[in-house]
Amino acid sequence: MKKTVVALVAAAAFCVLGTAAAQNVAIVNGKAVPKARVDLLVKQLERSGRQVTPEMQPMLREEVIAREIFMQEAQRRGIDASEEYRQQMDLARQTIMIRALFEDFQKTNGVTEADVKAEYDKFAAANAGKEFRARHILVEKEDEAKSVIDALKKGGKFEDLAKQRSKDPGSAARGGDLDWAAPGSYVKEFAEALLKLKVGEVTDSPVRSQFGWHIIRVDEERQAKLPAVDELRPQITQQLTQQRLQNFQEELRKKARVE
Repeated sequence: MKKTVVALVAAAAFCVLGTAAAQNVAIVNGKAVPKARVDLLVKQLERSGRQVTPEMQPMLREEVIAREIFMQEAQRRGIDASEEYRQQMDLARQTIMIRALFEDFQKTNGVTEADVKAEYDKFAAANAGKEFRARHILVEKEDEAKSVIDALKKGGKFEDLAKQRSKDPGSAARGGDLDWAAPGSYVKEFAEALLKLKVGEVTDSPVRSQFGWHIIRVDEERQAKLPAVDELRPQITQQLTQQRLQNFQEELRKKARVE
């Protein structure tokens, strides 16, 4: 009977030890390194966009063990008692709390499918209609622009004059080609002049904008081809999420009493 009781007690103790061991990944200098640290490291990696595979587990185990070794050595040297350490820990605590606050806000203020659809509808309304493939030559002064127009009237080739005289670094090398775009993509003065032109026509007088003086030619026009909502969903979701988070931060700042 006594042997049976002893055996049961030993078995129970073994089970407890086995359970405790399963909760730890290692014992470093007599101190347990809990498996929860590995789990937390996995969450951090996944939050940053990295995929954690089963093959990575040994590496993650070694990482938390190394951290425990280094932390013990830092404590042995009294680093955790320094003022600089306390200040750094305070900053780290703030960072973690703020990140948790923003994550909590996003949980209750997530972007819905209806939000995406509404934003897409606004985009579609603003970009519906025609789009144009145009060229332009940009110069600094009105007299320069008039001399370009004169050169065109005398048979000068638009593409060549753009390469020689345009100040627009984005299009000059391409003969002034601006590719396909809706009028709303341009500044107001440019868009208004563009819409008055037919295919093949060139502005008969220089167009002034905040960038300088433009000579514009329309090469082609077509009905705007808008991407489907599924193509823009990631960008719209990210944009709305950032806008809401920014508004949340601004509201908190306004409510705060800062003396």
